[in-house]
Amino acid sequence: MTARPRVLVLAGGPDAERSVSIDSATSVAGALGNHGVVDAELRVIDAPDSLRDLPGDVVFPVLHGPWGEGGPLQDILERDGRPYVGARPTAARLCMDKLAAKLECARLGIRTAPAALLNPRDARPSLDAPAVIKPVFEGSSVGLHLCRDDASLRAACVDAAGAGRPMMIERLIEGREITYGLVDRGNGLEPLPIIEIAAASGTYDYEAKYDRDDTVYLMGPRAAPHADHAAVQRDALRLAEALGVRDLARVDFMVDAAGRHWLLEINTMPGFTSHSLLPKAAAAEGVNMGELCTGLCLLAMARHSSREPDPVETIPHGKSEETGIPKA
Repeated sequence: MTARPRVLVLAGGPDAERSVSIDSATSVAGALGNHGVVDAELRVIDAPDSLRDLPGDVVFPVLHGPWGEGGPLQDILERDGRPYVGARPTAARLCMDKLAAKLECARLGIRTAPAALLNPRDARPSLDAPAVIKPVFEGSSVGLHLCRDDASLRAACVDAAGAGRPMMIERLIEGREITYGLVDRGNGLEPLPIIEIAAASGTYDYEAKYDRDDTVYLMGPRAAPHADHAAVQRDALRLAEALGVRDLARVDFMVDAAGRHWLLEINTMPGFTSHSLLPKAAAAEGVNMGELCTGLCLLAMARHSSREPDPVETIPHGKSEETGIPKA
């Protein structure tokens, strides 16, 4: 009898979302083990230079944030040489960089709010309130400030000046937040059911995502019924494919009162906690966590057996090979 593949599930890392990563990876490892198709082993890591001493036939890196999801860990995984789930390095970097993702939206004709890099030394920011200030390279609404008036905007700018990381300012789009999970089940990325997120506090921040139990999730036709669901789905797929995403992603939009959708961000390693949206959407289609995670591992292994060279990570036409950002 052929031995079951061994899956090395990675968690932790140095990012702000370390605890969420550990929760997500614990769920993934449990789901894989319970499904019985593969053997799973969970390892919590701290920015290793090499993974060679850790056992496993395929790696499932369930890390969130700029190091674990934004390219550095993917560089290590490429050097390691084993198949792994998720985006390759350049796609990971492009998606973690919110401004680069917005530039790609502009190239594709996908709506996204005007935004700029925030310079704390400026006498005033380049956009007036209402605005959003957030890190360029983060996820899970870490460091998010919603500024509906000048006073809150000034306070957020002071906070951003001491953050020690690049921050951006974006025009605030009021409306309903929706998301599409994307999963490759052997024929390229396919959309899962749309979900609308209705946070009781009015803001889908870190607390609403992971700590509170009063966030409401509306799925399918009930989600933002005034939006053009087919158009949102189409734009989510177009953006993910243009950025070179593989295996899975979650693409977040805001829908305004006129029904227009605006890109917020794209995530290449969505959460797998009890509160996370991609597993909720998969479950709505009858795909449980074990089936979802096992399918991703087997897909990575099948791809690896016919591994192709990385042509600068399938950077979309017209982009700089050094930065991945569209050329002027």
